[in-house]
Amino acid sequence: MAAGGGSPSIVEFFGGEDGYRCGYCRSDTGNISHGMWAHSMTVQDYQDLIDRGWRRSGKYVYKPIMNQTCCPQYTIRCRALHFQASKSHKKVLKKMLKFISKGDVSKVASEEEPMDSHIEDVATCDFAYKSESQVSQSDLTPLAVDQAERVENEDEDSGETKEGNVQKVESDSAQVCADKDTPVPAEPSHSAKAVHAPPKPGKGADLSKPPCRKAKDIRKERKLQKLLQNQMGTAEGSQLQGDQTFLLQNSKSKTNQPKNIEDFVFVPLPDDARHKLEVRLVPVSFEDPQFKSSFSQSATLFAKYQMSVHKDTPSDCGENEFTRFLCDSPLEAEHAPNGPECGYGSFHQQYWLDGKIIAVGVIDILPYCVSSVYLYYDPDFSFLSLGVYSALREIAFTRQLCVKAPDLCFYYMGFYIHSCPKMRYKGQYRPSDLLCPETYVWTPIEQCLPLLEHSKYSRFNQDGKAVDEGRLKELGRVRVLHKRTVMPYSVYKKRRKGPSDEASVQQYASLVGQTCSERMLLFRS
Repeated sequence: MAAGGGSPSIVEFFGGEDGYRCGYCRSDTGNISHGMWAHSMTVQDYQDLIDRGWRRSGKYVYKPIMNQTCCPQYTIRCRALHFQASKSHKKVLKKMLKFISKGDVSKVASEEEPMDSHIEDVATCDFAYKSESQVSQSDLTPLAVDQAERVENEDEDSGETKEGNVQKVESDSAQVCADKDTPVPAEPSHSAKAVHAPPKPGKGADLSKPPCRKAKDIRKERKLQKLLQNQMGTAEGSQLQGDQTFLLQNSKSKTNQPKNIEDFVFVPLPDDARHKLEVRLVPVSFEDPQFKSSFSQSATLFAKYQMSVHKDTPSDCGENEFTRFLCDSPLEAEHAPNGPECGYGSFHQQYWLDGKIIAVGVIDILPYCVSSVYLYYDPDFSFLSLGVYSALREIAFTRQLCVKAPDLCFYYMGFYIHSCPKMRYKGQYRPSDLLCPETYVWTPIEQCLPLLEHSKYSRFNQDGKAVDEGRLKELGRVRVLHKRTVMPYSVYKKRRKGPSDEASVQQYASLVGQTCSERMLLFRS
């Protein structure tokens, strides 16, 4: 992804937290993590951070201390393009179709996975704002890049000319982002191609020739095309122009092929359908008219959900709590020529049933993935299994975005917690991978499960010699924002008065990795 040319990420690092209450095993102090406050963050930096085990709750970004926390939380991603819906997933999709077209509300005993597909963030909500930043906005506005940064770099890189150093400093963040377009061996978490083999070809037909087409299938495709033009909500509709090819190619054209998500989601509805479901993608911004006009209804729904499902008190889930938990995002909205039409950043995917919001999926659209942040829904419609339904819609949405932005092909589901049986359902969205907590390489979940059965904390990379390729190599190159001036840590260290903070900076840089530490600005007072 090309650099957006915007402001760099600015973070405050808080170090290892004291233990907090765990939302999974109910331990009072067992939940242990590192945390930092993100005043602003580029989508590329956040992508790189979640590929090192970080995750955000509002503007608070945290990383569980995996070998110490009571319930280790492993980052999980689904390979959206190869996703195959399970029998229980299809039941949920059929149930929604039946409800919309016929108004059928038969509340059958549900065999699906739990509804709370994003419960972990409720647990993090407890500690996220205890470390809220008190720094004023003016202190966070860089006025200059310290000249000494260039001098310092000349000493370290004697092979470079003075002009080369000046150019390097000024275009630092742009260059690092631009380099993302080229696969780098030092970033194994992005090497998606190495993780999975292409699907095996089918038997019988000559795959070098185009498949035979039946008139019935051609009619079905035309119907689907018409539906995509007329039925979809305005926000999602803007995506669909280029996405039709993908959806049509994936529509069921052979009787012996299993149905995919699109066959259920974009099926033409009868003229006398009892209900109308519209999915709207709304940028999280009070400057956006759709977000602004639906804010009150959305906040009311959040409170209803939190009180009913999580037993919150009204004061726990008022508009202020809703805003800082699910509307305050550090991510800077960004548009790239090779990116999705909706751009990158934080969004609310609103599910409107007959003109009323019944569910909201909070998502981040990043260079390589759609990352699910949270879901809240109207408990009156829990019979529709909205947790599962929204996850399937988000996978289908990822597949749509991938048409315009080929790198964007993963669906991140937050954390997989094997030690908490209620949270294992995320592993049923296959094929999926877990992130190795030591080398940050993605590993197919099938290889991880036997290890997790044996021990709740496990290194997934079985190559004993493998190390974290993105690890910190040069502490002096960490970028610091001090007295509104950007400088490398090597310069800041000489100017700092008082006790050394090297241990804290070293810990921060080790956790975010060399690339992010050179691109993000670490605020120092």
